[in-house]
Amino acid sequence: MREQQHSIQNYMKNTLLTLLCCLCCLQLFADEQTIIPNLKFGKPTMEELSMTTYAPDSNATAVILCKLTNVSYKWGLESFRLVSEYKVKIKVLKPEGTSYANVTIPYYDLSNNTMRENIIGLDASAYYMENGKMVLEEIYRFENGMVKKDGELCWEFDRLFKEVVNGLKKCKEIGKIPVSMGVDTWGVDFVLLDKNDNVLGNTVGYRDHRTEGMDKEVYKAISLKDLYARTGIQKADYNTIYQLMAVKKKHPEYLEQAETLLHVPDYFHFLLTGQKTCEYTEATTGQLVSPITKDWDYELIEMLGYPKQIFQKIKKPGTVLGNLTKEIQKEVGFDCEVVLPATHDTGSAVMAVPTNEDNIIYISSGTWSLMGTELKQADCSPESRLHNFTNEGGYAYRFRYLKNIMGLWMIQSARKELEPKQGFGEICEAAARADIASLVDCNDDRFLAPQSMTEEVQKACAETGQRIPEGIAETACVIYNSLAQCYAQTIREIEEMSEITYESIHVVGGGANAAYL
Repeated sequence: MREQQHSIQNYMKNTLLTLLCCLCCLQLFADEQTIIPNLKFGKPTMEELSMTTYAPDSNATAVILCKLTNVSYKWGLESFRLVSEYKVKIKVLKPEGTSYANVTIPYYDLSNNTMRENIIGLDASAYYMENGKMVLEEIYRFENGMVKKDGELCWEFDRLFKEVVNGLKKCKEIGKIPVSMGVDTWGVDFVLLDKNDNVLGNTVGYRDHRTEGMDKEVYKAISLKDLYARTGIQKADYNTIYQLMAVKKKHPEYLEQAETLLHVPDYFHFLLTGQKTCEYTEATTGQLVSPITKDWDYELIEMLGYPKQIFQKIKKPGTVLGNLTKEIQKEVGFDCEVVLPATHDTGSAVMAVPTNEDNIIYISSGTWSLMGTELKQADCSPESRLHNFTNEGGYAYRFRYLKNIMGLWMIQSARKELEPKQGFGEICEAAARADIASLVDCNDDRFLAPQSMTEEVQKACAETGQRIPEGIAETACVIYNSLAQCYAQTIREIEEMSEITYESIHVVGGGANAAYL
């Protein structure tokens, strides 16, 4: 199954001749709209995925299941834009049918600027079945984590990028060369680059303590209440807005020398392509983007004293950045396009939720548990702030209305301390057999980066007069049950805020394998 979507903008002078052409186009498309397709554009159904032949023509190599064109007009002060959106869903029946998924988009670009067209978005997805199930194949995996450097918790971006390149080499080695690729990561963290594109300072991670007290510095310029009303992003001391304040207070020379700010996936995309940009879903996590304009809140940035010029142009998911640099091509042995996914990993996870329904609750379960729903408009109300919900940007400018819960970071840490050789599946099974009813508040900041997660859980239980867990089974049982309690409370809050009762929960991410949870 392949789905493709692209949009073209056509800029025209507002002349009488153009207006007449516009009216003609409107009439033509009005006539076309009387033809209603039987099948819908969107994620494929099981019926479509299972289709192996086309009954009217058994020799068909591919079938176009749905083709839609939508044309709209946007007026400006001196001109208007004709926006054409084209969608197609293709079922590939035989290997030679894959050629139907290739797209050629003709467009005008006249040198005299009287008329021009731009491709403003391109997105495609492919689905295939194996033994009746949709398949995701893992090609390469590598470890990630922070290390201490100069007293700070830092990411090893040089090593991580080498591992990305190693993954591309593996694709070449096994003969599965991608047509396109993109990077998604966690949110909020960033690098600052100087005029020579060298990283300024350490690549400090969000679990470091450098942001302690930085919220008070930010609130000297804007109150927490007003900040939420402007951005819709929940208070978290590790957000980009507070990390930049830490840089401003502790290393002002870095901001003075900085030419570019890139979030983590944007930095990796820069290393792959040489192109500097900021992807929308990632940028919103930092608490510096307006949910109204979908752009940097430059007024807020100026209020905080951050240099405006370091913030790159924000691009939507689906934007084609370009191809691999010549150096990367030579190293990995092939070339491919680099296309922006929803580069915040939760944004991509939400896109993978297997439903076409509008009203859903999801849990993106991994190092963090992110639980919420999707909204078409951000909820920046005082009530939403008091419930500590966030409005992170999603695909197609929808909003991921969710709450951050500490997540399986707690299990990962306890495993590392108690039973590093034991698999997560074994730990989950052992937790299911444990008999302990103690609970802790997983959202307490004490669990963000403790010296020992096991000891911190034990202290929390002792302080509340509960039984203290011993060993990995009981510790994991306390953590899993505490997470479940957080999930239940979050569901009640979402239903209260949205005035919708949800019938099911979709769990995506590695935590979906934790049966006991």
